[in-house]
Amino acid sequence: MPISILFAAIFVIAAVAFVTGRRHSLAVVGGSIRQLHSLPGYYGWYNFAWCLLPALGLLLVWLIVQPLVVDALVQARLPEVVKTLSADRIALFMTDVRNLASGNIVSQTPSAEALALAEFRNATTAAGNIAMALAVMALAMFGLWWGRRPIAADFRARNKVERLVRIGMIVCSMIAILTTAGIVLSLVFESYRFFTKVSIFEFLFGLDWSPQVAIREGQVGSSGAFGAVPVFAGTILIMLIAMAIAVPVGLFAAIFLSEYATPGARTVIKPLLEILAGIPTVVYGFFAALTVAPFFREAGSLVGLSVASESALAAGIVMGVMIIPFVSSLSDDVINSVPQSLRDGSYALGATRSETIRQVVLPAALPGIVGAVLLAISRAIGETMIVVMAAGFAANLTANPLEAVTTVTVQIATLLVGDQEFDSPKTLAAFALGLMLFVITLCLNILALRTVRKYREKYD
Repeated sequence: MPISILFAAIFVIAAVAFVTGRRHSLAVVGGSIRQLHSLPGYYGWYNFAWCLLPALGLLLVWLIVQPLVVDALVQARLPEVVKTLSADRIALFMTDVRNLASGNIVSQTPSAEALALAEFRNATTAAGNIAMALAVMALAMFGLWWGRRPIAADFRARNKVERLVRIGMIVCSMIAILTTAGIVLSLVFESYRFFTKVSIFEFLFGLDWSPQVAIREGQVGSSGAFGAVPVFAGTILIMLIAMAIAVPVGLFAAIFLSEYATPGARTVIKPLLEILAGIPTVVYGFFAALTVAPFFREAGSLVGLSVASESALAAGIVMGVMIIPFVSSLSDDVINSVPQSLRDGSYALGATRSETIRQVVLPAALPGIVGAVLLAISRAIGETMIVVMAAGFAANLTANPLEAVTTVTVQIATLLVGDQEFDSPKTLAAFALGLMLFVITLCLNILALRTVRKYREKYD
């Protein structure tokens, strides 16, 4: 049975459990809801939880354990000739067996033993899937029956359900926290391995970035240089160009939509602005590479300026256009949330609309606007495709927006493309770049929080 059908069957049984639990709670009191401790829906949800959660838990555990058990059974049937091979060769043979079982391409012409083991694997997996479906369905049916047993007039179903919901929210919070911790720890661990091979001072203050490591002795042009200053300089340069476009345009658009536009104009203009956020970044990259960059190159040649075919200016401007909806939409929502009483008080004191916006509305909305700008900065720092297509891969240490530069995300993507050995400084440099990018973003968050706290104390 496919997993999707099994999921659907479990939810159907759980829905039946909800209905039967609700009806059973009414039946035990003869239809008089006043005699129940909780509303009938709580009894239904209690029965629903007993039916759904154990079945889903068993399904999840089975899906994790079954491949391990099948691999162990297949390895137990390996021919003696294969067992005498090295661990790497055995692993390669097992990979071929898995590929044969799933119909994928194998690394070599399959032997009769590999074909037999692939058939055994498929048969074992099919038997396991049948057993899984039967066990999960049986547990769901058992939960349907078990959840009805305690239902009575004085049964505190609401307390049980609310406790379950609270546990679920705690689990979701822990997942978010543990995911963040896992990301940070993985970055720190891999970066530590990198800094054992490359000096941290060379990485932070070096002015040359060429993460090539010699594969063989005497190889030319692969000595390796891991000075990250040009990479971060290119990131900051493109981000500043993008924010110079996105912040004023987005903020003025938000002011117009919230303070000047009629309701009819707002319903048309705001969705049109937000369409920009839905355009794939690769389309922006095409636009930057095929339209914006050639335009700047030709315009520069007319006035005697040398503009690179791939420039920070082209990438930054197109990225700024892409980020406009992030600033305008969030700032519009924040400005609209400013109490009308503040505007009315300003008008009562004789201020004009523009003075009210400049001296009352914008300062009161500043915390939210700072958050919108911070989100836009994070989006600009994390953009990859536009920079790849419009700014290039050259790690040039320059403040000239007419030259080609690269960014942290482009270098991370470049270093981790293809099959990589995670023991070389070239690959581990990607984690060091990611860690530094994380630290920079954290510092921006701290700065934004301090700004928000300062103005909240003033206007709250």
